[in-house]
Amino acid sequence: MKSATFGEVFAVKEFRVLFGSFALLVGGDMIKMLALSVLVYARTGSPGLSAAAYMAGWLPYIFGGLFLLSLADRVPPRALMVVGELVRAVTCLLLAYAGLPVWAMLALVLATGLFSPVFFAARAAMLPEVLPGDAFVLGRSLLNVASAGAQVAGLAVGGAFLAFAGPSGALAATAGLSLVAALVLRAGLPYRAARGVARQGAVRETLRVNRRLLADGRVRGLLLAQWLPCVCLAGAEAMVVPYLGGQGQAGVVLAAAAVGMAAGEFAVGRFAAPELRERLSLPLAVALGVPWLGFVAMPGIGWAAVLAGVSTAGLAYQLGLQRRFVDAVPEAVRGQAFGLQSAGLMTGQAAGAAMVGALGEVVAPGYAIAVAGGAGVLIALALARTLRPEPVRVV
Repeated sequence: MKSATFGEVFAVKEFRVLFGSFALLVGGDMIKMLALSVLVYARTGSPGLSAAAYMAGWLPYIFGGLFLLSLADRVPPRALMVVGELVRAVTCLLLAYAGLPVWAMLALVLATGLFSPVFFAARAAMLPEVLPGDAFVLGRSLLNVASAGAQVAGLAVGGAFLAFAGPSGALAATAGLSLVAALVLRAGLPYRAARGVARQGAVRETLRVNRRLLADGRVRGLLLAQWLPCVCLAGAEAMVVPYLGGQGQAGVVLAAAAVGMAAGEFAVGRFAAPELRERLSLPLAVALGVPWLGFVAMPGIGWAAVLAGVSTAGLAYQLGLQRRFVDAVPEAVRGQAFGLQSAGLMTGQAAGAAMVGALGEVVAPGYAIAVAGGAGVLIALALARTLRPEPVRVV
């Protein structure tokens, strides 16, 4: 396969539109979750409700992934993405100015969040149509880099908005970002027809296709390879705050993790040829867990940040799986396949954080982090058959 370059990827107008709108989406979501958490805490004084508000946008992913994903292939992708941005804008304005009670605010975020995996799937499935061949893998790499950068920027900008305009002003700013993204998508993307044809209701079709995808051994193996190592990573990261005993110090370590992820994605995407990327998947997946073993030595904040950054650089292992995943799923259900991958990942990360958090109740946080890292190494080795490149078939 011919290697693509980042320059060739950015030369495609449709990708630039997807890239820019995705950065606005991720940054806006970080601002929204931060502002909502602060707003709920200001009204209730409850740390538990504040944390629930911060996670509320992610919790519905499992239900949207189980029951609604077929919409990603049954609705034209541009329309679906624009509707997603408009829903996000209206949600933020209602949270900011409708004077809703806390229970109604959380219910609104949960209800609208059911469709988040559908909107994501529409974007992800469009990427291989816009960027054929190796360019698709580089496009995924750039979106991952944008995600890491937008998360950090969103938290920084969100903090600034909270300081100067309060949570309602920050939510209004997020609504503005969503409206800009909707305009960019509507003006910058051409019309593309839906990939699939509606044969039955959305829920029944989603369940049927999910069963079909998971029954395929090749697809199932690639999904597990993208999910399980990240479950352990999420568990380790979830213990950083209790390990360091303070949100400020934890922020340094988590920021280092975001930088490590972006650096790994960029380096592997930019400098590794397609065949090398696939060979690197197994060692990078193992490397995702190894650095966390160092927490048995109870490192200080400096070494903890280094270990976290080195670990998350290993997330680039997924780049070697992307082309194989696209090839393995039927084009007519590509949107649902990407949505299932995303929904499973989000659900697994939440489960990983919960499991390692429970372990942290009975052992020191540093040991819980090390256990998560060790589990990640063992899981990567158990998935070695899938993580290794597929043998070339000679006809």
